[in-house]
Amino acid sequence: MALVDNGIYVRGHRTGNPHTLEETYELLRERDGMAWIGLYRPDEAELQSVAQEFSLHPLAVEDALKGHQRAKLERFGDTLFVVLRPAWYLDAEEQVEFGEVHLFIGPDFVVTVRHAEKPDLSAVRQRLEGDPALLAMGPEAVLYAVFDQVVDGYAPVIAGLENDIDEIQDQLFGGDPAVSRRIYELLREVIAFQRATGPLREMLDALQRGADKYHVDVELQRSLRDVLDHVLRTCERAGSFQLLLENALTVHSTLVTQGQNDEMRRMSETGLAQNEEIKKISSWAAILFAPTLVGTIYGMNFTYMPELDWRLGYPLSIAAMFVMGFILYRIFKHRHWL
Repeated sequence: MALVDNGIYVRGHRTGNPHTLEETYELLRERDGMAWIGLYRPDEAELQSVAQEFSLHPLAVEDALKGHQRAKLERFGDTLFVVLRPAWYLDAEEQVEFGEVHLFIGPDFVVTVRHAEKPDLSAVRQRLEGDPALLAMGPEAVLYAVFDQVVDGYAPVIAGLENDIDEIQDQLFGGDPAVSRRIYELLREVIAFQRATGPLREMLDALQRGADKYHVDVELQRSLRDVLDHVLRTCERAGSFQLLLENALTVHSTLVTQGQNDEMRRMSETGLAQNEEIKKISSWAAILFAPTLVGTIYGMNFTYMPELDWRLGYPLSIAAMFVMGFILYRIFKHRHWL
């Protein structure tokens, strides 16, 4: 059933527990109190029934039916349409999950439409039913209590994100290759969290500006300002998380580049060392080539070689080998190949 809870309230006290929407409408007209209807993923017929009874704007009804809306506050005549994006942190998965709550706030009714199992608005109802003086302030008190519940639920998310960022900072300088992916995924969660929390500041400001015009109780206005203070702190923390993660990405990119440069330098040094060895080997090969050339010529088995009968042929050949080798040695030494 889409109808989760349903009650009629008079002067802050619950006076009826209707089982159907039609019974709710009838009791509301009889007792001249406030109806609070809680729906969970209603179908079109159920939501249209509420819309016809309370003259809800078709555009707001369409948004509530489809879901997947951004956090916002819109006024249609004397009816407020509010979309909130609750969030909670999953410790096992180290992820942030988001829900969606729609509220229609009228002069004598509150309709809440949930599209996720969380948050549990029954806790809000129990809190208000335990404080009749607050509930007697009317539908605006319900709106405040839901705001307060959603904003308080952001505190564990902030703590979980902060813990994840601390872990990333440890991984960043530990050489973990998976850290860049985790930074990106966490940054995406932080940005989604900012989309959920950022609009609340403007929404609460708008409620504050219209408080006198719509005769909102002074104490309720103070309570809304307290919620606004929590929202501002939450937004500041989320903004600092985004900055930290963006800096972490920059640092990681710098570390990766530095590592690549170090590797390239090592490869260059190795290449230079190899080149030096090749130069030495080539130099000695060239030095040894000169006497080898002379010896090879005299090793030829030719009958007619004039130098064979020359008395000075042998010493001159030895001298030529030595001189050529010495000249090549000096040349290579001068070029720092040896």
